[in-house]
Amino acid sequence: MMISNRSCPASTIIPVLGYSDVPGAVAWLRQAFGLTERLRIGTHRVQMRWGDGDIVVTDSPPPENPAHAGHSIMLRVEDVDAAFERALTAGATSLRSPTTYPFGERQCSVRDFAGYVWTLSQSMVDVDPAEWGGEMVAP
Repeated sequence: MMISNRSCPASTIIPVLGYSDVPGAVAWLRQAFGLTERLRIGTHRVQMRWGDGDIVVTDSPPPENPAHAGHSIMLRVEDVDAAFERALTAGATSLRSPTTYPFGERQCSVRDFAGYVWTLSQSMVDVDPAEWGGEMVAP
């Protein structure tokens, strides 16, 4: 059994993103995506919440070339078109406009001011993975 600790988010996977300006990054993430602060540790580390998930923003420069880091952060949203516009208004760069895919998700991708890629995803319909070539391994 996992012990609960108020000093650590309850999420079982917690991405940690390095930014050279933590307070600025936190303000931007609130404005662009609506993330909320959970715990602030000075000006060098902030835990942020999105739904039942968490990320940690820490004081370190982002990777040299995040575009080639091979990853993105995915946020499940209720309205991908509105979330996309909100991110663009906050200064994000569009990488992929909202598109509805055969697997039942409407998604888009943006790059934040530090170079991180964020994918916004809205479930449109429940689709059996076998219908589009996927294979359900575990329920």
